Amino acid sequence: MDCQRPLFRLDPDVHYLNCAYMAPMLQTVEDAGCEGVRRRRTPSGIGAEDFFREGEELRALFARLLSSEPERVAIMPSASYGIASVARNLPLEAGQTVVLLEEQFPSNVYSWARKAQDASARLTFVAPPTDEPRRGEAWNAAVLSAIDERTGIVALPHYHWSDGTRFDLVAIGERCRRVGAHLVIDGTQSIGAAAFDRDAVQPTAVICAAYKVLFGPYGLALAWMSSELDDGVPLEENWIARHRSEDFARLVDYEERYRPGAVRYDVGERSNPILLPMAVAALEQVLAWGVNSIQEYDRALTADTLRELVEAGFWIEDASWRAEHLFGIRPPSGTSKEEVVTALERHRVKVSVRGSAIRVSPHVYNDTDDLEALRQALLSCV
Repeated sequence: MDCQRPLFRLDPDVHYLNCAYMAPMLQTVEDAGCEGVRRRRTPSGIGAEDFFREGEELRALFARLLSSEPERVAIMPSASYGIASVARNLPLEAGQTVVLLEEQFPSNVYSWARKAQDASARLTFVAPPTDEPRRGEAWNAAVLSAIDERTGIVALPHYHWSDGTRFDLVAIGERCRRVGAHLVIDGTQSIGAAAFDRDAVQPTAVICAAYKVLFGPYGLALAWMSSELDDGVPLEENWIARHRSEDFARLVDYEERYRPGAVRYDVGERSNPILLPMAVAALEQVLAWGVNSIQEYDRALTADTLRELVEAGFWIEDASWRAEHLFGIRPPSGTSKEEVVTALERHRVKVSVRGSAIRVSPHVYNDTDDLEALRQALLSCV
């Protein structure tokens, strides 16, 4: 794959290595949003079928990323909405545990904290090891050890949002099934950018905000729900999630039945004429790139720079336990994080500071000039 920068309208003077913060907007996505605004201007041109067509297109595209049926996909406003929907419907008994990661993104913590409190259960946060050369491997081992007969729910990302540490979801999923625990995945930083074998992992749910590696608009999320949740109670009761809702003339014939699969969990007013076409355009492009090509592009782009940084004393996780599109860089002893941030700003490199790591998240719009600016900024600190 060649650099995809021409598909974006990026500032040539800024080295944006921060897709984990927010993806830049593809030109096709921007154009789809503008066309949606123009279409919304004159509602006489919006028919009943328009409330369903783009939503079904979006379900089908997201389902392809997870090798699933479209009816297993719900359309939501945020990852926290999806986590709350799942938390509401999973069993949890007094004395059981919910296993989470230390410094996990808060949207995948607060709903579980509420559920544990209501059920007289408790949260178990698994911390990364300290002073461990193979930190990712040891952290994964600690997660597996934390999942035992007391565990009711395990809620994790595929890659940690702060430094890209990879979690072996196949092994974790197997351990969950062995003890009878549900596995809930926050795929916001991974689905669409890295391979995910749903059949091998066998999660209960996978929830993704759309505005990062899915390149969609802000205010939209997508969730895959297993059949275990087919009889659950959604967060809200809206008309469009009900059986025969496409027949507007009969909406006052109130319907108890929901549409099949995960559609019952859709947010109200899901048929947003601006956001949905943007998300459709984004997923079409992500699928055209392909997750394997994305990972290979990022690997080739960053390999030499990361090797040189490690030789200079920076800590970067072993490649087998991190993502190519998301990784943390920790300064060598004697170099403060503040020094590094100042140097990055001076070189117009846009990354994020998350916990103890300088989080770098390249994607297919980045090129060798971006990595050279990162290299120069960091090496100027040592």
